[in-house]
Amino acid sequence: MAGWVSEVSASAEGVDPSPPVPPERRWYYLTRVEATTLALVPRTGAGNDEAFIQVEPTLIIDGGPEFGINVGAPIRFRMWGGGSGAGLMRREDWDSLSDWGQLIRGLKFGSDNAPMGIWFGPLEEHRLLSGHLVRRYSNRTHPDYHPAGGILTATLGPIHAEAFASDVLGARLMGAELSLDLEHILFGQPEQQGRYTLGLSAVHDWGQAGGLAPSVTLAHLDATAGVLLRPDHEVHLIAGWGGRPGQGGAWGAVVGAGVDVLTEKLHLRLRLEARRQHGGFRQGFFGADYELARFQAAGPEDLPLAEASFPEGYSAFGEAEVGWDAVSYGGLYKHLKLSLGAEAFSWGRLDVDGRIVVQLFERSVEVALKGLAIGAGKPGARYLGAAEVRWRVLGGKLYAMGTGGTLLFPTKEAQLRPGAFASVGLGVDNAR
Repeated sequence: MAGWVSEVSASAEGVDPSPPVPPERRWYYLTRVEATTLALVPRTGAGNDEAFIQVEPTLIIDGGPEFGINVGAPIRFRMWGGGSGAGLMRREDWDSLSDWGQLIRGLKFGSDNAPMGIWFGPLEEHRLLSGHLVRRYSNRTHPDYHPAGGILTATLGPIHAEAFASDVLGARLMGAELSLDLEHILFGQPEQQGRYTLGLSAVHDWGQAGGLAPSVTLAHLDATAGVLLRPDHEVHLIAGWGGRPGQGGAWGAVVGAGVDVLTEKLHLRLRLEARRQHGGFRQGFFGADYELARFQAAGPEDLPLAEASFPEGYSAFGEAEVGWDAVSYGGLYKHLKLSLGAEAFSWGRLDVDGRIVVQLFERSVEVALKGLAIGAGKPGARYLGAAEVRWRVLGGKLYAMGTGGTLLFPTKEAQLRPGAFASVGLGVDNAR
């Protein structure tokens, strides 16, 4: 529609009634190639050392707020290890239909302000609206399973809906939440959207892709009331109840409060909740550890999460998300990005999941740290961690990088084999 003009002639007063010309869509492109060495090292003597040359091409096309695409994937060529029969390329990276989803790192149609939006790619710290079933979930925690997830959002009058699939190429985790704006329904279009809402969510895991695991279904009902809504901040109260359909006595309740702050420099999100678990149900069931826990839950039982017992009791959950940017630096990325969630249970267990990304020295150095502790303080606790450093030189076009951390590999016996990884190399990108 760019460049269209009205056929209506100017009025007698000499005023041109032609509507303004919409801005022409601008396209931006970024190409990137990384070449690194990668070592996978098993712990406790299980498995063989493996080393690879990894080449990772990337293409990003930015068509504005309503369209974008990011494609690329790491290709690993074996240098040594892997045991007898190991091929030139790492078989586990491409041995299922779902693994081809890693080629799509981001595909966007529609914006946050559009009536409908669709997004495909990896899910990191994904939250399904209220977050009481799916919170801080990642579909890439399993190191040999690389699916592309999908998210659909839609708004129609007082109804807002979100649906997601953790794997658009396999029968895995799927869920949806429907949220009703009660003030809109009862009194018409409100001045402030979403002040009083009622939401219903349901999530089901078929357990058929990325390794076989027991299926499970959860549902949750949530009510939210905004007590202070301002252009740059808001405060709201939360209450909810959930359960496992078809499993009597499995239920949980939650009450809490949240604060959101959005300014030119700061994006702050805080949550604090008191929770009750009963009969094996818990809030945040599909969380940061789920892609591993679906095979073997943290704890001494050595069972999948869907079948493992969970003590009845209470917990306190807190979450903080902080994005800070010194405006003088400009750019699209946060100078500091912090995300931290923790839940302490009345029977002594502690779960913590966090990551932090900091850009230093006028953004020429970026440091990223992440860690996961599930069941801390109890037998069978699970700990994972990783770190990455990128150092840009020659005006930012060339960068050196190094990364390393720990991994857990699910086996055919539905057990978790511990391992570690390390990688160093160079990358180059070009934006236009």
